[in-house]
Amino acid sequence: MERQVVAVLFGGRSSEHSISSVTAGGVLRAIDRDRFRVIPIGITRDGVFVLEADDPDRFALDAARLPEVTDNGTRILWPEGGQDRSLRVRRADGEVEELGSVDVVLPILHGVHGEDGTVQGFLDTLGIPYAGAGVIDSALCMDKHFMKVALEASGVPVAPWVTVRERSWRADPGAVRSDAAGLGMPLFVKPARAGSSVGVSKVHTIDELDEALRVAFAEDEKVLVEQGISGREVEVAILEGSDGVVRASLPGEIVLTTREFYDFEGKYLGGDGVEVVCPADVDAASTDRIRDMGVRAFEAVDGRGLARVDFFLTADGLVVNELNTMPGFTPISMFPKCWIASGMSYPELISELLDTALGRAA
Repeated sequence: MERQVVAVLFGGRSSEHSISSVTAGGVLRAIDRDRFRVIPIGITRDGVFVLEADDPDRFALDAARLPEVTDNGTRILWPEGGQDRSLRVRRADGEVEELGSVDVVLPILHGVHGEDGTVQGFLDTLGIPYAGAGVIDSALCMDKHFMKVALEASGVPVAPWVTVRERSWRADPGAVRSDAAGLGMPLFVKPARAGSSVGVSKVHTIDELDEALRVAFAEDEKVLVEQGISGREVEVAILEGSDGVVRASLPGEIVLTTREFYDFEGKYLGGDGVEVVCPADVDAASTDRIRDMGVRAFEAVDGRGLARVDFFLTADGLVVNELNTMPGFTPISMFPKCWIASGMSYPELISELLDTALGRAA
């Protein structure tokens, strides 16, 4: 049987460039080569599409040196539209080479210019099938403000918050401090459109708010200040299968021992003080509620393909923290771990995502 051609798209212009590249290493190592022929396409930090090496080791996770896509002189030439799906590359010497007709794209991009619906819209315009979230759910979930609005409108509980624009902070910092203090302590301060805990701070007293806002505004001019919720941090992986059925994995849990919150170092660099446990140690009734609420949240944002839904499990019930439409997808990330605990291997998970995209396009 002729193998289907998959363009794996990674890197990108966001601050999560290296994490996307690490994800690519895991996918390149695990994808079923008997079924799929892979074309690795990297996007540099400057937004240049290059043909990358099909070498998982090049993108391995290394705390001393996070991998990234560099400009190697090649340029990907995308199809011209219509029914054309032929992909070409222009080499550094100017020679143009045919890479083949692409059956499906696997965009494993995190952050802006990738996870926010922009790449999805580009591929929709070209008429090329792709795995994962679409334009609407990507855009909604990339912006934590609008994600909360959509969830709240659907009756999904979220943490109380205020949204702060940088111009508002400059114009009247006293009013912002007053609004934030009204939420109670502690607070979490987050860029509205960033992920992987980049730019996130925990605020214990109102005196710490100014510095937390400075850190967050370095990532985005729009920032959320959220009430800190006391509860266990549980997460569930959502998958729209090739049969069209949306299902939820067994839940996992982020167990913090000495770390304040699940920050970038704890997620990706092996920092002490945090454990990723899957399945979570919760009873059957709680497991059912978490899975049901995960599917509800996914449907509230018109989810497609996949998502990870993060919760706080409190004494009063579940509170949704956020959804990620391209969650951490490295082999050590929560999303694959939850599906592995639910009986699906990492290679099977990748195949399921691709089969869903191919089925949707058929």
